[in-house]
Amino acid sequence: MTLLITLFAAIISTVIWYQKESARELKTGILCWMFWGASIMWLVDAIFEYAELHEAYFTPEPADMLNDLYLGLSVVALGLIIWLVILLVKDPKGVVRATLFKKA
Repeated sequence: MTLLITLFAAIISTVIWYQKESARELKTGILCWMFWGASIMWLVDAIFEYAELHEAYFTPEPADMLNDLYLGLSVVALGLIIWLVILLVKDPKGVVRATLFKKA
């Protein structure tokens, strides 16, 4: 479940990055790298878990699936928070700087 969630997030962020020039200005490439990295991590985890459990890997308990769902959503949320912080610090369009230094 975590693999699927992060994989969908990686695909969606990559499509957005590829299609829109304005998205590239907003550092969506960083978001793509984070989600693809998480997807690769969960893929390796799935391979090792399958090697350990064999066919039982494909019949998880509902509680395990719910935990994996929460973990996957947490990873995506944390990735978005990190991207937002990077976006605010880098400030590619100068919006934060203009707001902070605007004269009253």
